[in-house]
Amino acid sequence: MDLTPAQLARMMDLSAVRTDIDLDEIRCLAETSKQYGCICAFAMPCYVPELVRLLDDAPEVGVGGVVGFPSGAHSTASKVSEAREQLDQGVVELDMVLNVGMLQSGCDDWVETDIRAVVDAVRPTPVKVIIEAHYLTADQIVRASRLAVRAGAAFVKTGTGWAPTGATLKNVRLIKSAIGDAAQVKAAGGVRDFQTVVEMIRAGVTRFGVSLTSGRNILDECAAANTERT
Repeated sequence: MDLTPAQLARMMDLSAVRTDIDLDEIRCLAETSKQYGCICAFAMPCYVPELVRLLDDAPEVGVGGVVGFPSGAHSTASKVSEAREQLDQGVVELDMVLNVGMLQSGCDDWVETDIRAVVDAVRPTPVKVIIEAHYLTADQIVRASRLAVRAGAAFVKTGTGWAPTGATLKNVRLIKSAIGDAAQVKAAGGVRDFQTVVEMIRAGVTRFGVSLTSGRNILDECAAANTERT
C-alpha cells in the first residue's frame, strides 16, 4: 500500500487518556502531534483547555474530547453537559462511550436516545461512538454499530483502549459490514504496528486512535517502508 507518513498522520488521533496521564505527557502529546501533523490529539476532559492552548499555533491539529469515558455508564444529562463544556473549550471532535450495560440488557431505544442526545447537543461537531467491542458478541457489535449510525454518529469506534482488546480485524470487518458507508470506522485498542494499520485500512478503517508510543512507532515504520520502496 502506497501510504506516506504525512497521509497516515491525517488518519491518526494521538491519545493520552490513561488514568496516570500528567501535564508533562499532555505537553508531549501536543509536541508529537505537531511534529507528525496528526489530524487530532485527544486528552481527558480536565486537560482540554491546556491542550487547546498548546496547539493554538498548529491549526492543522485538532483537539478532541472524550465523553462518558471510559465506562459509558454516565447519565445522558452528564454526557451532554460534558460534551457541551468541551465544545465551548475548543474541541473539534468528540468520542463518546456507548452504554454497554444497557445494550447488553436489550435496551436499544435507550442506547440510541443516549447517543442522539450528545450528537444533537454538539451538531455539527462529529461524534465518534465507542462501542467497546471487546465486551460484545457479534450480534451486539452489529446492533451497537447500527444504533450509533441511526443516532447520527460520524464514526463507529471499536474501543476505548482500556479493554484487553478492541481493534481486531474481525471486529472491524463486522462493524463495516453492519454500517457500510453510512458512517466511518475508527480502530482503537491494540493498534501498535504499521502492518496492522495497513490491514485495517483494507478492511475499511479510516481513522486510528493510538497512544503516543504506538503512534510514533507506526509512523516511523511507515517512513521506513517508504524508504524501502524507493
